[in-house]
Amino acid sequence: MKAELNQRLTQVGPGTPGGELLRRYWQPVALLDEFDPALDPRMAKRPLKAVRVLGQNFILFRDDNGQWGLLDRDCPHRGADLAFARHEGDGVRCPFHGWKFDASGQCLETPAEPKGSTLCTRIKQRSYPVQVRAGVVFGWFGPEGQTPPPMPKLDAFEAPASHSFAFKGLWHCNWLQSLEVGIDPAHTSYLHRFFADGSLEDSYGKQFRGASAGDVDGERWPMTRVMREFGQPEISYVQQPHGLRLTALRHVSDTLTHVRVTHAVFPQTFVIPLSETMTITQMHVPVDDTHNYWFAFFTSFADPVDKTAMRNQRLAGVTLPNYIPKMGRHNDWGFDIDEQQSRTYLGMGEEDINVHDQWACEGMGAIQDRTREHLGTTDKVIMAHRRLLQEAMETVAQGGTAPGIANPELHDQISGPDTVDGMAPAGQWDSWWQRAVQERREAASWSAQDSQRAEGETA
Repeated sequence: MKAELNQRLTQVGPGTPGGELLRRYWQPVALLDEFDPALDPRMAKRPLKAVRVLGQNFILFRDDNGQWGLLDRDCPHRGADLAFARHEGDGVRCPFHGWKFDASGQCLETPAEPKGSTLCTRIKQRSYPVQVRAGVVFGWFGPEGQTPPPMPKLDAFEAPASHSFAFKGLWHCNWLQSLEVGIDPAHTSYLHRFFADGSLEDSYGKQFRGASAGDVDGERWPMTRVMREFGQPEISYVQQPHGLRLTALRHVSDTLTHVRVTHAVFPQTFVIPLSETMTITQMHVPVDDTHNYWFAFFTSFADPVDKTAMRNQRLAGVTLPNYIPKMGRHNDWGFDIDEQQSRTYLGMGEEDINVHDQWACEGMGAIQDRTREHLGTTDKVIMAHRRLLQEAMETVAQGGTAPGIANPELHDQISGPDTVDGMAPAGQWDSWWQRAVQERREAASWSAQDSQRAEGETA
């Protein structure tokens, strides 16, 4: 890849081709957990925090009526930092000269101005549309005055609160290399290889520790065994309205094929199976060119999610309030030579495979130098996604509509998407996985209700 193209694909600031494209999509900006006084006691007194997205600085706050405000961080008076604003219940006030703003950005008071001044009526701070889904606050940063697209009907955003859980973490690298690791079907057999399989009884909430759907001669196989013993997947992809559907086949025997179906939801999301009944929808949100937050949405198609268990598993690996990983370049991501020789392929822990991905992404450098890479057959999905990025950037630059979930015309064509990880009859894997996900969806109480409601609305 030419250096110029690598720069074009990775820059996210205002006015850059990538930045202008990504601003057409809803972006996660904070977890609702970040406003929970139980996790951050400061929020009981002042529910306001600074957020940085796409190379720009904002403040996010909630007023006493529950209204969210997402505003530019610099005060429109003389640029003071509103991250230190006074929260006054019905709005926030800049401590520099007392200018006050409500959640819509409207200036309410300019107290230092002469009595009778109407200056405040003519001042409005730039504000951004906000929606809350699945325990996450989303913002839209597209052109001012333009109507944002509807939130996509992905399962992660449609499931009730009882069946969903969200978490996040900061990685010190560009968003694109993080996304490209997530949509790579081949790396799981190596980066996440365990030399011994853990107990299936202790697999809840842990990726690759549960069993694949189906069995081999009556035996349930942990995903770790499948990934370890079959390291040459047959990879294919099909373009969909939401992006790409990815299929990785591992031929276990003459009669069985392990099939893993995942998705790349354009431009920055992937959807993968966590277990037979739970999926992960993960978005990589650029903070700037050299940092990104991953937001992971866990969606259950069976029992309600044990949020406490899943939260505690993941809180052990980060520091609050900014969800900064405890592992990183500063401590070699916890690398252990003895572990690498005897327990895992990588040597960076057995409890949290997210650290494995973090190393793969951050180890490339803040922005991967793609002029030095040599792609192989297993990288076909990476190449396809890069082509989609280039095409979409050009479309937006020419005044067109961004594709996929940013295109309102495709809204009714995008839902799910369905994932699977299981053992299928070798010659019937395609029909098997489609039947398996249909049965899972029909068994989910909330999914069935959504289908009935949709049918009623159509009628």
